[in-house]
Amino acid sequence: MPKTAVVGAGSWGTALAIHTAHRGHQVQLWVNSKDTFTLLKQNRVNEIYLPGFPLPEDITITQDLSCVSDADYILFAVPSLYFRKTFLSFLPHLRGKSVLISAIKGIETESNKRISEIVHELSGRRYLYSVLSGPSFAKEVAQQHPTAVVIGCEDSEAGKRIQNEFSSSYFRLYYNSDVVGIEVGGSVKNIIAIAAGVVSGLGYGYNTLSGLITRGLAELNRLAVRLGAHPATLSGLAGLGDLVLTCTGHLSRNRQVGVELGRGKTIQEITGQMRMIAEGVSTTQAIHSLAQKLGVSMPITEQVYKVIYHAQDPRTAILELMLRELKQE
Repeated sequence: MPKTAVVGAGSWGTALAIHTAHRGHQVQLWVNSKDTFTLLKQNRVNEIYLPGFPLPEDITITQDLSCVSDADYILFAVPSLYFRKTFLSFLPHLRGKSVLISAIKGIETESNKRISEIVHELSGRRYLYSVLSGPSFAKEVAQQHPTAVVIGCEDSEAGKRIQNEFSSSYFRLYYNSDVVGIEVGGSVKNIIAIAAGVVSGLGYGYNTLSGLITRGLAELNRLAVRLGAHPATLSGLAGLGDLVLTCTGHLSRNRQVGVELGRGKTIQEITGQMRMIAEGVSTTQAIHSLAQKLGVSMPITEQVYKVIYHAQDPRTAILELMLRELKQE
C-alpha cells in the first residue's frame, strides 16, 4: 500500500486526499489551521473548505511535520504565498526517495519563482519533483465527475509511475515532461480568469469573453515559451483546458474576484470577505513583474495589475485593451 502525505487541507488538498485514499493509498492529511484540524478530528468532514464529503477511514489527520518522513509521495496543496515557509518546515523530515508533487497554481511574489525553482533552491536536486495541474475544481473531483489533468515530471519513468498510481475511472492523468509550461499555465490562467470575471461583472457578453480568453492564451504562451516551455503544452490541459474552466466556471474563486471588481468593489473588500485564497491576486503582481523583467508583452495582465494594485476603473482597463495599436494576429 503506497503511503502519501497531503500537505494542506484546503478544498483542493482535501479533495486530493479523498481521491488518493480511494486509490488505495495510506494517506496522512497535514492540517495547518487549528480550527480546521479540530473540526476534521470531530466529524471527519472539512466543513470550512469542502463540506459534504466525509474523509475515508484510510486518511489520518495530523499536524505533525514528521508525517512526511515515511511517505512515498508528498503532495503539496498550500497557497503559493506560503509554500517556501511550509517546505522549509518539512525539509528536515523528508527522505531522499520521496516523490514531491506540487498541486499549486501560483508563483512566489517576492522572487517571481515557480514552485519547482523554490524546491531546487532550497534542496537542490535531492528530491524528484513533479507538478499536477489542469482543469479541475476540487468539489467536482470529490463528486467523482470525470476529470482530465496532467502530471509534469522531467523523469519520464517516474512521471508515468505517478500517472498510474493516481489515475482512476473518474480522474485521468496525462503525462508531460514540460514542467515549466505546466507551472506557467497554471499560474497565468488565474490572472486571465480575474479579467474574465471583470467582463462578466461589467455586463459584457460572450463576444468579449471569447476574445479575452483567446488573447489571454496568446500572452500566456508568450511568457511560457520565453521561459523555455514547449508551445504545445499551452494548447493542452494545463494551458487552454485550465484557462477555459477558470474563466467560465462559477466555482472559480479568481473569476469571482473579477466579477466583484467589475461590480465596483475594491480588492480589499473582496479578499476581506473570502475564506479561501484566490491565487491570481498575488500572482498578478509576480507575473507583471516577471513580464517586465523579460520584456514579454502581456497587456491583459498589465490591465488586471492596474485594476487590483492601482485602483484603475475596470471599464477604462477594457477600453485601453481595445484601443491598443492594431496588429496582426
